[in-house]
Amino acid sequence: MSSGPGAMAVDTRLPGSAETWSAEPVPASRVPAELRPPTQGSVPARLAAWRRRHLLREQRARDYYSSSRTPERGLPVAGSGAVATFVGGLIATRKKLITALLLLNALAAVAGLVVPRILGSLVDLATSGGSLADTLNGLTLAVAAVVVTQALLTFLARWTSSVFGQDLLAAAREYIVRTVLSLPLGRVESASSGDLVTRVTRDVGTMSESVRYALPEAVIAAVTTVLTVLAMILNSPLLALPLLVSAPLLVVSVRRYLKRAPQGYITEGGSYSTINTTLTETVEGARTVEALNLQQRRIAIGDDDIELSAQAERYTMSLRNLLFGVLDFAYNSPLVLTLLLGGIGYAEGWVTLGQITAATIYIQAVVEPLDRLIANVDRLQVGIASTTRLLGIAAVPQDRQPGDGRPDGVNLEGRDLRFAYREGHDVLHGVDLTLQPGERLAIVGPSGSGKSTLGRLLSGINPPRTGSVTVGGVEVTELPLDLLRTQVALVTQEHHVFVGTVRDNIVLARESSADETVVAALQAVDAWEWVSRLPNGLDTLLGSGNTSLTPAQAQQVALARLVVADPHTLVLDEATSLIDPRTARHLEGSMAALLEGRAVVAIAHRLHTAHDADRIAVVIDGRIAELGSHDELVAADGEYASLWRAWTS
Repeated sequence: MSSGPGAMAVDTRLPGSAETWSAEPVPASRVPAELRPPTQGSVPARLAAWRRRHLLREQRARDYYSSSRTPERGLPVAGSGAVATFVGGLIATRKKLITALLLLNALAAVAGLVVPRILGSLVDLATSGGSLADTLNGLTLAVAAVVVTQALLTFLARWTSSVFGQDLLAAAREYIVRTVLSLPLGRVESASSGDLVTRVTRDVGTMSESVRYALPEAVIAAVTTVLTVLAMILNSPLLALPLLVSAPLLVVSVRRYLKRAPQGYITEGGSYSTINTTLTETVEGARTVEALNLQQRRIAIGDDDIELSAQAERYTMSLRNLLFGVLDFAYNSPLVLTLLLGGIGYAEGWVTLGQITAATIYIQAVVEPLDRLIANVDRLQVGIASTTRLLGIAAVPQDRQPGDGRPDGVNLEGRDLRFAYREGHDVLHGVDLTLQPGERLAIVGPSGSGKSTLGRLLSGINPPRTGSVTVGGVEVTELPLDLLRTQVALVTQEHHVFVGTVRDNIVLARESSADETVVAALQAVDAWEWVSRLPNGLDTLLGSGNTSLTPAQAQQVALARLVVADPHTLVLDEATSLIDPRTARHLEGSMAALLEGRAVVAIAHRLHTAHDADRIAVVIDGRIAELGSHDELVAADGEYASLWRAWTS
C-alpha cells in the first residue's frame, strides 16, 4: 500500500505458513557454553575447567531428577525405594529358587577356594624336606576331583541363575504391561510419544538385561568375594590385613558413585526420550516438514537433543572413570602389601611359605569376583534407573475410583459438562445433553469447537471438570472399565492392528465369540469381501512382519471389533475418516441397519452423517448452539444451515 506519490510501497499481504515458519529463528542450544571444553590452556587450567563442567553436569542431573518425580506433564519417575519393593516382591515369591542359586554358587566358590590351600600345603611339604612322591599322586587326584566338582557346581549354578533371571524377567514384564494398560488414557496421551517409546523399548530392554544377567552375576560375585575373604582369614589373619587398606577406598568410592549414579542415569534416560520425541515428530510430520521447508530447523533441533544427551552421558562416564580409577589402585595395592607383609612374617616365623603362596593366590583370586561385582553394580544402576522410569508409570494417579453402583437402564445423560486440558482454559462450557435409547445423534461444528472432547466425556475416557455423565443413573467414571466398555464404547480415527490372526483382532472384547459372529461383524462393516480373499481367511496373520492392511482396512477391523463388543451406546469420532466418501456412506448405511436399537453418537465433519441422524447437536466454542433434526435446523437458518450450505455447495 502507498500513500501519495513517491511513497514506499508496503506489502500488507499476510505471510503464508511456510514464510511464518521460515521467519522463526532456530531455537538456541539448551547446552550452556560453560559445558563446552576450552580449546587451549595449561593442563592445570584444563583440569580445573573439567571439574567445573563435571559439577555443573551434576547439578543439572540433580535438577532433572527432582523435576522428574512430579512433572507437570508426561510420566513421572519412581523413587529408588519403589525398585527395592518391586524386586523384593518378585524375589519373595521365589524363595526356593533364590536359595538354590545362593547355595550352588556358594558351593562352587568353596570348591574353587580349596585348590589354593592344597597348593599351599604342597609348598609347605616341599620346604619341610619331606618326600613329595608319597603325596603327589593323592594331591593330584584331590585337585582333579575339586576341579570337576567345581565345574559341575558352576554349571548348575549358572543354569539356576538363568532360570531365575528369565522367570524374574517374565514376571517383571507382565507387571509392566498390566500397569501400562491400567493407566488413565488422558494421562497417557499427555505424555510424549518419544517418552512412551523409550520407556517400553530401551528401558524394558535395559531392565531385562539387568534382571537376566547383572542381578544373578552380582549375587554370584558377592558370594564368591565373601567366601574368598573368609578363606584368606582362615589361611592367615595376618596376611588378610592388606585388605583393610583397600576396603575403605572401595567403600568410600562405591558409596560416592551410588549416591550420584541414579540421578545421572535417569537424566541420561530422559535425554533418550527427548531424542525419540523429536525423531518421532519429524518422521510422522515428514510431509509437513518438506512442505514448509523445515528440514534444517528439524535437523538443528535433533542435533541439539543429541548434544544434550551427550552431556548426560559424559557425566555418567565421568562417574565411572572416577570409580574405576580408585578401584585399580585398591585392587593392586593389597598384592604388593601381602608379599611385603608375608616376607616380614616369614622372617619372623609368623607364617609359612605355603600360607604366603595361598594368600597370594587368594588376593589375586578376589580381584576377579570383586571387579565383577562392582561392574555389575554399575550395570544394576543402569537397570535401576530404567526400572524407576518404568515404575514411574505405576505412580500415575488414577483418574477414577470404581464404585458399587450398576446401571439401571441404558440412558446416557450429561449435565453441566465443563472440561479443560489446561487449568483455567475450559474447552466445554456447561454442556447439557441427554441421549435417548436407540437414538442416532450427530455432533457437528467447526474444528476445535469441542466435539471430540464431548465425545470423550460421554464415553468415560475423561472425567468432566464439573458436572456428570451418567449411564443408567450411574456415573460413567465410577464403573469398572470392563463393565463400562460393554455399556459405552468409543471408536476414533486412530486404530491399531495387533499381531495375531484376523479373528484374534476382532474378538478382543469377547474372546468366546464364534466364527459366525466374526463373519457377521465383518459383513456389517463391508470387510468380509476382502477378508475372505486373504490367504487363510480369518486365520491370516496380521501385524508386524505379517500381512499388512491399508488404513481403511484397519479401520474396518476396528469397527468390526466394536460390533462384536456389542455395547448399547456407541460414540463414533470420525470413525470412517480413512475410508473414501462413497464407501463410508455405504458402510454407515450397513452399520445403521445392524446397530438398530442402539444409541449412536456420531462426531463427523461429513454432514451426510448428520443428515441421516435423528437429532443434530451443533457445537460452537464449547457450547451446544443448536439442537434438533436436519429439517428443523435448516429451517432455522442458523449455524447448521450455514454449514449445510457450505457442504452441499
